Amino acid sequence: MPQLLKASFTKTFAAGISVRIADLTLGTPAVITILFGASGCGKTTVLRCLAGLERPDEGSICFGNETWFDAKQGLLLPPRLRKIGFVPQEYALFPHLSVAQNIQYGLKGWSLSERESRTQEMLDWLELSGLQNRLPGELSGGQKQRVALARALAAKPRLLLLDEPFSALDLPTRQRLRTDLRCLLPQLGIPIIIVTHDRLEAMILGDELVVMDTGQNIQTGSVQDVLNHPANLAAAAVLGMDTVQLGHITEVSDGLAKVNVAGTLLVAMAGELPSGTTEVLVCIRAEDVVVAKHEMSQISSRNQLTGTIHSLTPEGALVRVEVDCGFPLKALLTKNAQNELSLEKNAQVTVLIKVPQIHLIPHGTSRQTAKR
Repeated sequence: MPQLLKASFTKTFAAGISVRIADLTLGTPAVITILFGASGCGKTTVLRCLAGLERPDEGSICFGNETWFDAKQGLLLPPRLRKIGFVPQEYALFPHLSVAQNIQYGLKGWSLSERESRTQEMLDWLELSGLQNRLPGELSGGQKQRVALARALAAKPRLLLLDEPFSALDLPTRQRLRTDLRCLLPQLGIPIIIVTHDRLEAMILGDELVVMDTGQNIQTGSVQDVLNHPANLAAAAVLGMDTVQLGHITEVSDGLAKVNVAGTLLVAMAGELPSGTTEVLVCIRAEDVVVAKHEMSQISSRNQLTGTIHSLTPEGALVRVEVDCGFPLKALLTKNAQNELSLEKNAQVTVLIKVPQIHLIPHGTSRQTAKR
């Protein structure tokens, strides 16, 4: 039987800010859960409460048949007895200890031969061999992250918690380590919870996604399902739905919904809309919008709209384009595509959106927690 982590708690700070977690159940072995949300939404507080580094004011936290926290009983199990691995944002390596000594720090009570064997195992597994005698100040950012992970895993924890594990790294190192960790972490066979505000990291690393907003968990489900189907307006905003417009359903037939958005007709999947729904929020990702210079007569797309470019905003190698199609619609293109299409402000364009890439949310489902 897998040991599930079950948590419902509230943590309130002196400034009056509260983090409220409701009915959170995580922890199938080898499944990586992402706590996702904007900076300041309470993700790190949740992680610290799970680790025992913060004491909630109300509620309970249980792991398997163990109670780690129960406000009514006045019970708070200290971090060392929870048998978890925790990697904070700043890694918190001891600067005066070598790599090997940092890894061995949590192995008190192990024999010398056991400590040395486990240390070498961690060095080999995380490709740190040859660095065991170096001090943290002599390591690169990526090497420090691996040492922090090795220290967290050395004592064979039952649960691993990672707080923004790539925040201190440069982009090339971050890209490389994301891929490495996606291969390494499932091999541990323990539940893993990672805090991030980066959607790409969530997509690469995660199996399950918990969306947080203003101190609350508002949606839980598989990464792809949650990213593609936000359950309410708050989740859509957190997950980066670039276009969110109010629409009116005019017809539902054969699983498809015709939706009027400010006088423009769109066709979307009706999905699991409650019977009788008429008012919806129409959600479209910018990367799902195709921009063409002229009407595409040979394309079978049900959503082919004409519009005028309102603005073009550079975003690194990409360009964010806002098109007035009767309503403001955002698209994301490469700079090469912009140049090839000779796109400029006030130009007339055609935009195409596939039916499955338009997500409908019943209007009024703005805040409630949802599981998909």
